[in-house]
Amino acid sequence: MPPPPIVDVTAFDYDRPIVDIEGIRAVLPQRYEMEQLSGIVHIDPDQQLIVGFKDVGSDEFWVRGHMPGFPLMPGVLMCEAAAQLSSYFVTVQGLLSGDFVAFGGLEDVKFRGVVRPGDRLVLAAKAAEIRPGRRAKFYCQGFVNGRMVFEGTVIGLPFVKSKGK
Repeated sequence: MPPPPIVDVTAFDYDRPIVDIEGIRAVLPQRYEMEQLSGIVHIDPDQQLIVGFKDVGSDEFWVRGHMPGFPLMPGVLMCEAAAQLSSYFVTVQGLLSGDFVAFGGLEDVKFRGVVRPGDRLVLAAKAAEIRPGRRAKFYCQGFVNGRMVFEGTVIGLPFVKSKGK
């Protein structure tokens, strides 16, 4: 039995995101195939909560090979999308220092359904633990058509690019 949703993801207008892909690109470093967010529809600094989405296209890099004839979004990419959403929140709220927030780990991830081309993967992330300057943990959930398809905790770490490289 899945846990209750951390937020009612049906309460937002996904056709009118408050942050579009260009706004996401202004904050996050991922590009091309590794961009796993299409928009953000809700940011609540007081609740430390953010809601966004990924429109899954038939031209995604993994479609041809995962799985031929029955394409399924890899679970690791669902987790990457949740990590990017959490990273966006951490960055715009100034919760960690560094050049960007790096993926530091996963805890208690469970996959409960599939994501296929044509789906909109809705993501909700809520801060579970913030250690300023050290790490951020977010409990995340993903939904397709209102049904939870995954849940788990992502860990973000501040990352500083090496000088001279």
